[in-house]
Parts: sequence; structure tokens; C-alpha cells
Amino acid sequence: MKTSDLDFTVSRLSECRIPSPMSGAEFVSDDERVLYHATLSEIESFFAAGKHPPGLEMAGPRKKIYFDPSKLKCGIVTCGGLCPGLNDVIRAIVMSLFYHYGVRTVFGFRYGYEGLSYKYGHVPLELTPEEVADIHEKGGTILGSSRGAQDVSDMVDTLEQMNVGILFTIGGDGTLRGAHAIAEEIGRRGLKIAVIGVPKTIDNDILHVERSFGFETAVSEAATAIYSAHAEAEGARNGIGLVKLMGRESGFIAAHAALAISDVNFCLVPEVSFSLEAFLEALRARLEKRGHAVIVVGEGAGQDLLKATGKRDASGNVRLGDIGIFLRDKIKGYFKKAGVEANLKYIDPSYTIRSMPANPHDSVFCLLLGHNAVHAGMTGRTDMLVSNWRREFTHVPIPLAVSARKQIDPHGRLWSNVVASTGQPPDMS
Repeated sequence: MKTSDLDFTVSRLSECRIPSPMSGAEFVSDDERVLYHATLSEIESFFAAGKHPPGLEMAGPRKKIYFDPSKLKCGIVTCGGLCPGLNDVIRAIVMSLFYHYGVRTVFGFRYGYEGLSYKYGHVPLELTPEEVADIHEKGGTILGSSRGAQDVSDMVDTLEQMNVGILFTIGGDGTLRGAHAIAEEIGRRGLKIAVIGVPKTIDNDILHVERSFGFETAVSEAATAIYSAHAEAEGARNGIGLVKLMGRESGFIAAHAALAISDVNFCLVPEVSFSLEAFLEALRARLEKRGHAVIVVGEGAGQDLLKATGKRDASGNVRLGDIGIFLRDKIKGYFKKAGVEANLKYIDPSYTIRSMPANPHDSVFCLLLGHNAVHAGMTGRTDMLVSNWRREFTHVPIPLAVSARKQIDPHGRLWSNVVASTGQPPDMS
């Protein structure tokens, strides 16, 4: 889709008529927008064509709200893999509902969308400020999580029967698609239930979202693994440190970690293809020149080199081959065949990183995401997610956010910086 065709219009249940109970807040006007483009030349091109440059609706509290807080019940659900900051977002939503708006009933649905289906018998948690007081100090999610689709009609039945007015869904691409399906079913039934998404993807791959919560913590923790890999590599003759990081289709964690730790010599990501022969030759040249090397690889890189099974997981994602193990074995085999001693250490910190509590910067980000999700829901906005763009919190329609995957541009500035930092060949295809 051309950026000139982007439509950031957010759906609403109806007009807001109730004065907000918030006091001392800096209220945001409904017509306030954050420009999508950043450069003057891009913005001038729209005016030259007689068009307004696209902008995203700014998030934040409004003077008037849609729901009556004294009658409102809300629900929260967390889906997909673990990610630093999940508990922070849950806590922020609960605290904002209670203390900003006076909402007294908040349900935490257990184990993802399973918790909204009667078939599983998961009893919801009643979330109060006391219940969530210290959960931000722990990794994971107190609600549990799961993958896979559930019957949309069953889930909306549950919301209707429990008289839930706002459902907050915290998850990635699959979760957001589920949230959109729920919002569509709600619309078909003519119900007044808002669905608000909080994008949770450790891979940072949601479109029109500058960064997702947990990403910064993941990069920080990945740095620890890279430090270890570098120490191991330097401590051995022809030492090689190989670190596999998260990133199914988007290599943002690997790329940012490589920039953060300038000891990385090769960064392999899903967006940039490479041949095994060219990579191994470049690796050998590095060892001959410097005596050690550090390699960082995103989990979705080099999948064309592995034999794909075609099988899918519960979320509908293609099951990836293990590029880390594949490279480990191929590197060892290559140097053995060449009669060259090479000492390789392989590190996969993925699940350690996923289960970490958020670092302080991510915790601040999670708090503000949760607050802005509540502000959006209270105004009757629906089928949308809370994003951040140009350092401002914004609203994005869910259908637009899931229309494609955000990825590294192989010809863009980020990848150019990675190649310059690592010194790897620009083309290993």
C-alpha cells in the first residue's frame, strides 16, 4: 500500500457524552495528529500534489468519554509467547482503570483466548490494585498465555454474558487478527463492546509501530550473550562465538544487538539472504586475519538453506528449521574438512530473554502504553491498537497494523549501519 493511501481512521462505538472523571490531566483533542512522515521533502511532496500528509490519531485522555465508569466491566487477555513487560502492561491497565476512571471490575482471562471460551473452563481472575501491586517485578504473565485461534462466536458470547464493555488484548500479529475478528463479530451483533490492542512482539515486527514493549529489554539481554560469545571466541585459537536470537521474519533484535555490541563480525537476518558457501568463505577470511569471530543470527535467517517441513504451529506460523544448530554443524564441518582447527561456542538465550522482567526504560514504556490503551477504550474507540510513532503515543486501526509485517529494509539505513559496524561483506548471496 502506498503511504499516500494510508487511512488511519479509528472506529468508534458512538459519540462521547460523559465528562471524564480525570482531574489535572493534559487532555488531547480528537483532531490532534502525529505526522507519519518525518522529512520535509516527503511532507512537501504531499502538499505539491494537493494532498494532506497522512497522520496518526494522537493517544491520550479526552475531556469526554463514552462508557460510564460506575457501570463498566473490563477484561484483559495475554496471548502468544512470553515477552518482557507483560505484567507491567497488565498492571498499568488495572491501575489506570481503577484510579483514573473509577472502574471497579476488571477480569483477567486465563491462558490467552482460551480464557474466553467456555470449553476450557478457565475461571477468570478478578484484578484489583492489590492483586497486581508487585507483578511488574516478575517476568512472564500472571494470566498465562496460549497460542491458537478459538471460536469467535464463543468468545463474544462470553463477553456479552459477563457484560464486559472493553476487552484489552495484549499480543502480536495473531492476537491482533483475533482481536479484529472479535470486533467484527461484536459489530455484527450490534453490541457496544470496545476492543483495544496493545502490540506485544519481542521481534518488533508490527507495522506502523515504531517499537514494541520488551524489545529494548531483549536487545539489552542479548548483549550479555554476545559479550560471552566474544570472550569465548577471543580465548581460543580460531575461536568462534555463535549466538542465535529471536526474529522469525524480522531481524530487528539481531541488528540492534549487533550495533550495540560492536564486537559482532557477522549479523544474519531473515530479510537478507546469504549463501552458505559465501558466508563460510568470509568467516574463514576473518579468522585468518584476526583469529576469532562473533556471529549473531536471527532465528528466521537462512531458512532457504534448511529443509522446510511445511508444518505450522498453533498460531499458524510455519515451523522454522533451527538455523543456529544448522550453522553450528556446518561451520564445524567446513573447518574440519579444510584441516583448520576452529573452536566454536554456540549460545541460544532466547527463552531466558523472553521470561525476563522488563528493564526500567521498558517499564516506563509499558506503563504509558497501558494508560493510553485505557484512555482509548474509555472513549469507545475499538478495533485499534495503541502505538508509538515519532516518540508520541498514537492510535492505529488493527486491520492496517496486520496488513503486512514490518521488516528491515536491506537497502535502508539500519542495515547499512549494521554492515558498516560488523565489517561483513555487503553481499554474501
